[in-house]
Amino acid sequence: RKTTSIQNMPSLLGACYGEIIEYVGEIRAKEPIESFVIYYNMDMSNLEIDVGFTVSERLPGRGQVKMSSIPAGKYAVALHEGPYDTLTDTYNELTSFVKENDNEVGDWVYEVYLNNPMDNPDEPPRTMIYFPLK
Repeated sequence: RKTTSIQNMPSLLGACYGEIIEYVGEIRAKEPIESFVIYYNMDMSNLEIDVGFTVSERLPGRGQVKMSSIPAGKYAVALHEGPYDTLTDTYNELTSFVKENDNEVGDWVYEVYLNNPMDNPDEPPRTMIYFPLK
């Protein structure tokens, strides 16, 4: 779990993902599948987040790298295709959908990054946004 500003997020994510990938390689585990970030607040100057990858097997933790799980339940989900700086539009649409359907968002949200624009510069970023419902 980390605390960061939105401006520092790219470098923090790079460092965190790098540490996890290095650890997975050292223990010779299967490669991580998809990267994600869990947001516990939306204060852009003081974001509290968890950074990680989905994996296909249970792994032992070490230092700041810990195994956790995302609970099953009812979620509102949206696929955002496009630059990260336009994610707010999809968040707003998903928030409206939740309210229109008389639901309430839980205490956190998460994003799963389906592709990496650095690996695929010709493809727009694809991000799944999950709102757990109360």
